[in-house]
Amino acid sequence: GGGGGGEGGGGGGGGALGGGGRRLPRVERHAEPWPRAAAGGELLRLSPAKRTFPWGEAPPTPERANLDGLRPCGYLPVDAMPAGDSAFGCRQMVGNVWEWTATAFYPFPGFVPDFPYRENSAPWFGYRKVVKGGSWATSALVGARGGYRNHFWPNMDETFTGFRTARDL
Repeated sequence: GGGGGGEGGGGGGGGALGGGGRRLPRVERHAEPWPRAAAGGELLRLSPAKRTFPWGEAPPTPERANLDGLRPCGYLPVDAMPAGDSAFGCRQMVGNVWEWTATAFYPFPGFVPDFPYRENSAPWFGYRKVVKGGSWATSALVGARGGYRNHFWPNMDETFTGFRTARDL
């Protein structure tokens, strides 16, 4: 498993990351690495159903996810919090840092913009990149679920972001 990373700062959003065939994960289909690693489920035959949280159905705790700004230093080392591992053994899929993806931010199918989304989300469709997992400053009530996403400009530095890479097999 990898970690959500203690590498703060922005600078994500592109696809290729250089050598080794590694890239930022995409999230537009369940067959892509981020949702598979975070939610498990029948698709992977690692758990009987898609999980609400990477570790299962139990709510977030300080042992499972670095959320809610509870730690004075913010970020934790990438190998911290094994109790929050996903079915794949991926660590910190929720909390610690938002994770950049290569996916452009667009509405979900059937989305009808209303307040506050018309003002908050719709102007950025196609311009920002999707980030997943929440950060140490994200509320567990809002951002702890594996399906939650946010969106940032790739050059934003103050977003508590990091990245993990994926490789096509």
